Amino acid sequence: MARNLIIAPGEFYHIYNRGNDKRNIFSSIRDYERFLTLLYVSNGEMPVRLQRQGSTLKDVHDIDCGKKLINLCAYCLMPNHFHLLVRGLTNNGISTFMQKLTTAYTMYFDKRYERSGSLFQGRFKAIHVHNDRYLKYVIAYIHLNPIKLVDSNWKEAGIKDINKAETYLEKYRYSSYLDYTRSTRLENCIINKEALPKYFNTAKDVKDYSRDLLMVKVEP
Repeated sequence: MARNLIIAPGEFYHIYNRGNDKRNIFSSIRDYERFLTLLYVSNGEMPVRLQRQGSTLKDVHDIDCGKKLINLCAYCLMPNHFHLLVRGLTNNGISTFMQKLTTAYTMYFDKRYERSGSLFQGRFKAIHVHNDRYLKYVIAYIHLNPIKLVDSNWKEAGIKDINKAETYLEKYRYSSYLDYTRSTRLENCIINKEALPKYFNTAKDVKDYSRDLLMVKVEP
């Protein structure tokens, strides 16, 4: 987290963290799915008890987790890191949510892979999203992260194949991009798009803005 950054309720923040020593924090489909489940059940005042609640999003998506701590507006899970766009709803909402999320996932990961020690690179990092232009940019920035998996140097050298990149985004399950471009998906329950200003009226608006960022360097 940026030094001396005060996280205030009602403000938007780009939250991210990566594996300790840049190690992978997601090694299987099961790992990704557990983290998605935890994104949902960690966002409430109730304790996380997946043994009782169920271990998949399908099991828990209609469970009442108590008063929400944050609005989660966008996310992307990558093999060795994750990105979230959040808006705190209480004084310590973001910190409490992140503590519940990372603690529960670390406990799962340690048990599954019979390991111990730090999984993440310390405390989560947070950047204040301070205006509309930057907020709109961050939504797309988070959603475009998976392009690195098929074109690792696209930001520096430019996109090689725009159609391949867009097709990959449409197939990547571990990002909220699909919740902005499709009407129905179980993972819709994780995010709250209504907490955002109305930047995109249609799925085409989302895709067009994302394409603009892929084709030309757009600054926040």
